[in-house]
Amino acid sequence: MMSLEADAGAFELLRPPTVREAAALLAREGARPLAGGTDLLPNLRRGIGSPRSLVDLSSLPGFDTVQEGSEGWRIGAGITLARLARQPLLAAALPALAEAAGSVAGPGHRSAATLGGNLCQDTRCIFYNQSAWWRAANGHCLKLAGDTCHVAPQGQRCHAAYEGDIAPALIALSASVSLVSVAGAEDDRQREVRRTLPLHALYRDDGAAHLTLGPHELLEAVFVPRPAPGVVSGYHKVRARAAMDFPLAGVAMSLGLAADGRIAALTVAVSGTNSQPLLLAGSAALVGALPDEAAAQALGKLVSRQVSPMRSTVTASHHRRLVAVVAAQRLLARLAGSAASAEHGR
Repeated sequence: MMSLEADAGAFELLRPPTVREAAALLAREGARPLAGGTDLLPNLRRGIGSPRSLVDLSSLPGFDTVQEGSEGWRIGAGITLARLARQPLLAAALPALAEAAGSVAGPGHRSAATLGGNLCQDTRCIFYNQSAWWRAANGHCLKLAGDTCHVAPQGQRCHAAYEGDIAPALIALSASVSLVSVAGAEDDRQREVRRTLPLHALYRDDGAAHLTLGPHELLEAVFVPRPAPGVVSGYHKVRARAAMDFPLAGVAMSLGLAADGRIAALTVAVSGTNSQPLLLAGSAALVGALPDEAAAQALGKLVSRQVSPMRSTVTASHHRRLVAVVAAQRLLARLAGSAASAEHGR
């Protein structure tokens, strides 16, 4: 245990030896989990949050392992994005995940950032991700210390956007997450409590409270089922800069084609436009269609109707909507070509 000083004030840094003890420490008032710190620590330097203690998860045994079984992969939440991007077996079987991991920020960030941290990262907004003095000068905001969302002043909820890359890829791959907490008094009688839920259910469309995690739950692992034969996946990210930037829109997709070349399965997820990673509804209507221009237009309409970009970035909302539409259409074309080639090669 040690005490550190930060702009947010003094806090303890705790290093538990087991997942159960980490969950027990997170049950303390004012405790926050710390993995790679690439999201949390910049926020603390801006005065966003003032934890009493940080629970360092980096030394937990088995927290960063990948286990392959007959039904799929169990991936520890502590694995770094750099390792995730260069795992050859995962890249071959789950290209959407590898592509998304390799697109996050820069190499230095990916070497520290973790899978669990990326999935649980905070939402972002130009009125929120600023210095403490800037936020105070503007009366703060609904997400932190204020009572007005500057993006939508007449509304009653925060419109900060979820801009993670990994979540849409895993949602498109039908992933689920394992969460752990403890129950009982703060002693050795505490017992572990685990629950599993589909990854898309980890989020809600509220920028100020976008995670459905319980107050003391820890994301321990992700399970990704093995894709059906012939199903291909991918991730298409559009950003203002070529590297080290959050997505204006990121689209992940899994696609399966029947023997006649028609769409047999389609799942689409979008990031960067809503306060949660969006699992696109209605994609089943494209099953049975050829992956041609008509299908691309139909997919574009689904995306356009369901994404809801707001004025939470420096880029115009309508531009981000168009970006999401085009990204989905281009990804459909790319994956249709890959699926057709794979089918032809069998």
